[in-house]
Amino acid sequence: MTTQPTTHIRWVVLVEGPSDREALATVARRLGRDLPGEGVEIVSIGGAHAIGRFLLDLPHDVQTAGLCDAGEVGAFGRALERAGTGPAATRDDLERLGFYVCEPDLESELISALGAADVEAVLGENGDLGSFRTFQKQPQWQGRPVEAQLRRFFGSSAGKIKYGRLLAEAVDLQRVPRPLAALLARVR
Repeated sequence: MTTQPTTHIRWVVLVEGPSDREALATVARRLGRDLPGEGVEIVSIGGAHAIGRFLLDLPHDVQTAGLCDAGEVGAFGRALERAGTGPAATRDDLERLGFYVCEPDLESELISALGAADVEAVLGENGDLGSFRTFQKQPQWQGRPVEAQLRRFFGSSAGKIKYGRLLAEAVDLQRVPRPLAALLARVR
């Protein structure tokens, strides 16, 4: 019996959740990257406040990078400082350390890159446009910008992981959100 050679992990990319992991892996694949083959592992940490535990458990010969939502800059920064990675009080500090910030989150970055009409087309292709239209009729969401409605719809629906992948599949590779593109360039 032959076994496949194991690629040494060179980079661990820490992301807040599984939808972020799916989106990043999908964009990387579409760009012709084989992250596992390159020694890059994407780890969903289960929320921004779990980052400290993951940083402390990493082997010393592994480099780290990651993505976080704008609202989690403080949590990521404090954890990176406690782990001895360096000062990380600001978004610029985080990016110097390889951690890129999504404004306000990755779903919004993808919605912006695609445009509302194309996001609605993805919903339609996957049988969820009717559910989104029902969501839009809720009094608290009527009259709000469609981008805000889409962001909330993805944030509250069970399809968040599915749509992280589907939106990443639909985005024009010339319009990949900056945090994703910068992160993938960092771990090259």
